[in-house]
Amino acid sequence: MDDMSYFFCGIGGSGMLPLASILRASGARVAGSDRSLDAGRTSHKFDYLRSLGIQLFAQDGSGLQPGMTLVTSGAVEETVPDVVRGRELGLTHLKRPQLLAQLLNDAQHSIAVGGTSGKSTVTGMIGWILHACHRQPTVMNGAVMKNFVTPSAPFASALVGDAELFVSEVDESDGSIALYTAEVAVLTNISLDHKEMAELRRLFAGFLLQARKAVLNLDDPETRAIAEALTPDKLVGYGFDAPGAAFAGRNLELLAGGVAFHIDHKGDRHEVRLQLPGRHNASNALAAIAAVRQIGVPVAEAAAALERFEGLRRRLEWVGEAGGVTVIDDFAHNPDKIDATLATLRAQPGRLLIMFQPHGYGPIAKMGDELAGSFSGAMSSDDRLYLPDPVYQGGTVDQGRGSDWLAQEIATRGARAEHVPDRAAIADRLLQEARPGDRILIMGARDDTLAEFARDLVERLGR
Repeated sequence: MDDMSYFFCGIGGSGMLPLASILRASGARVAGSDRSLDAGRTSHKFDYLRSLGIQLFAQDGSGLQPGMTLVTSGAVEETVPDVVRGRELGLTHLKRPQLLAQLLNDAQHSIAVGGTSGKSTVTGMIGWILHACHRQPTVMNGAVMKNFVTPSAPFASALVGDAELFVSEVDESDGSIALYTAEVAVLTNISLDHKEMAELRRLFAGFLLQARKAVLNLDDPETRAIAEALTPDKLVGYGFDAPGAAFAGRNLELLAGGVAFHIDHKGDRHEVRLQLPGRHNASNALAAIAAVRQIGVPVAEAAAALERFEGLRRRLEWVGEAGGVTVIDDFAHNPDKIDATLATLRAQPGRLLIMFQPHGYGPIAKMGDELAGSFSGAMSSDDRLYLPDPVYQGGTVDQGRGSDWLAQEIATRGARAEHVPDRAAIADRLLQEARPGDRILIMGARDDTLAEFARDLVERLGR
């Protein structure tokens, strides 16, 4: 990598920042641009990139030089000046998944984690197990892994280790999951999100068939259906309810501060304890243990390591407490993730005051009915839900269905939901409404400022 030079257009993105940092640590020259940098948003993220020796430019084409490889995220249009300038210079142009696939496919040992929900957490768990067991993995994640955060690495969504042991979450939203030929492919579940179900089934089946071993959640009906197409020597099943699971979870206990269960594998039983709450995280742990076993990590060692796994930022993250009110920040944005989050929180006492920011108009159009069903089905009569306007970053997307429509749909189904366009006004409402014992839950994706919004609420509660 020492003689390579990359320019990342959209370098602040959740999938771009860790990839850029991995390449920089490998000795490559890396530069980049980002529209958030130009707008003066999330400056601490860009300070961190500069600390790695990555030079940043305005997104106006000025940073590109002959000989560079241009890397763009899915959010970057062909008309962006960097892309136009790259064409003028005749630069090699790779989409982020193409570059990531090169690194993963070239590694001697690789684990790729896919699925509609849970893949970032499973990737973090696998990375932590391998690190704790002294395997020195390189890990590419879309979320900050708390175990690896240090003062000098506050955005630890990547871990740089041996390039021949590569672990990454992989995305189906743009179809790029077809690019990966992993030694071990993990599939957590399949549910409605970015694409229609028929296309998701096809994409995930292809992903699994290209791998040496396929680790599947047999508790999920859609994933279980794909398992029937795999040969017994390729299939590695896990689950709590599925009778044929090679890694079987038993005696699940949902505790206030996490979960405990046993894992049965080849006649042996091992205890697993997590600091993370919820049945979904117990399932994530089963996936991670099953995956690392395929590259030689004993189940007992993996289970012991997970006791010290701290989780990911913005995944049911406890932000703080003040005045008896707890603030929680969560990435949930599709029906499956929302169901898991609300089920976990509803299992503990306390009213929920929720702000859910839809991550675009398109997702409301595609799965608005299912989103409404998730909220109305899980909220109690005392809970409150506030929806600001969706994330909108320009373009010609149809805005026929917005947060006003979604709030009305949820309210029609019996839950207390209200559209308040301005987020600052929602903050005021949450603070006025909150009383001791309440939990304030901030939910949404594709917006780094939601974490800052949650931290600000804790600070204001403390006053």
